[in-house]
Amino acid sequence: MATIGRYNTLEIIEECAHGLYLDGGPLNKILLPSRYTTPSMQVGSTLNVFIYNDSEDRIVATTERPFAQAGEFAYLEVVAINPNAGAFLDWGLSKDLLLPFREQGDIRFSVGDGAIVAVYLDTYTNRVVASTRLHRHLKSEKPNYKANQAVDLLIYGKTPMGYKAIVEKCHRGLLLHNETSDLLEEGDQITGYVKKVHNDGKIDLRRDPFGRSRIPQISTTIIEKLQNSEGILPYNDTSSPASIRAEFDTSKKAFKQALSNLYKDRKILITKDGIELVAQEPKQK
Repeated sequence: MATIGRYNTLEIIEECAHGLYLDGGPLNKILLPSRYTTPSMQVGSTLNVFIYNDSEDRIVATTERPFAQAGEFAYLEVVAINPNAGAFLDWGLSKDLLLPFREQGDIRFSVGDGAIVAVYLDTYTNRVVASTRLHRHLKSEKPNYKANQAVDLLIYGKTPMGYKAIVEKCHRGLLLHNETSDLLEEGDQITGYVKKVHNDGKIDLRRDPFGRSRIPQISTTIIEKLQNSEGILPYNDTSSPASIRAEFDTSKKAFKQALSNLYKDRKILITKDGIELVAQEPKQK
C-alpha cells in the first residue's frame, strides 16, 4: 500500500508516454514522470520513490529526496509567499511545500526566512503540508535510544535548563546547559548524544559523548589535521572553546585530554602558538 508523503517501494506495472506507472494499491496507478525514469527501470521491477501531490493535485512519484517526509521535522527556507494561502518552503522537491497561514500561529514569514516545521499529511485535503505547531506532531512514546548514542539534533527553542531539540526528526529532547558550552540558535543542526531517556518519552541530551572512549578518535583527528597542515596547527590548550568546536567538533575539555595523551606519547609538541607534529623515527628492521 502506497502512503502519501512517505518513501514507498512500489512495483512498475506499465510504461506510458509520460513515464512509468507504479502499483499504488488503493491509490491506483501512480505516475513516475519521464524526467525521473532511466533505461534500467523495467516493468516488474521495484523502485523506492517518494509519493506526493503535484501542482495539479495529482498523486505522483518522484526519485527526488525531500529534506523531510510526513511525520518528520526540518528547518526550511521560505521561497515564496501567497497572500491567499501561506508561505512556500524549499523542501528539496521541484514543487515547494505549503505552510498555510492557519499553521503559522502568531508568526508571519518573509521570503528568505528559515522556518522550523513539522511535515505532515493533512487528512482533510490529502496533501502534504507544513506546520509550526511543533508540539502537536512530536512523538510522545518512549523511544528506544541508548545512553551515549549519537543522534541528529535540530534546535528549536531555549529554556532556563537548556536548548529544546528535535531528536532524529521526530522526538523531543533537551540539551542541558551544563552539557554544552556552545551558544546555539533556533535552526542549528548538530550532532548530540543521549544522556537519559525518561518514561514520558522526553530525552536529556549532551553535546559530546561521555567518558574517555571518545579520546582516541579525537586524537586521530588531531593527527590527521596536522598531517594535512604541514605538521603545524594554531590550536592548543589556550584556544577558545568556540574555535576548538569549529575545527575539531569537540569540547575543549576533550580536546585537552587528547592533547595530553598525544604529548605523553611524544607524537606532538605543544607551543605557545599551537601544536606541532613530532617526526617519527623509522622503525628498525
